[in-house]
Amino acid sequence: MRLRTAESVSTAPLVATGLISGYLAARETGIRPLGGVLLGLAGAYAGRTWLARRGPTVTAALGAIYVGGFGLSHPLAKRIGAWPAVFAVSAASAAASWALVDRRS
Repeated sequence: MRLRTAESVSTAPLVATGLISGYLAARETGIRPLGGVLLGLAGAYAGRTWLARRGPTVTAALGAIYVGGFGLSHPLAKRIGAWPAVFAVSAASAAASWALVDRRS
């Protein structure tokens, strides 16, 4: 399997998919590390594009938003529910990725 070149990957849908699929896998299987693997793989794949297109500073910022969104989804879920929290942080992470990387390509 060949990976697409870093410059040709759209990262907004990738980060949203990583957050949503990570939650879904952990919830449905009961194996939380499996969700973490999916989250990490999507983040790493997006991160290579962020780095190639925008450099280490933007990559660090987007990585913090991505991982921070994952962390924030837990307390947010207590207030608004699990799925709304996951969708909210996924949307925020995807919007940041689109604004800082994808729309500039």
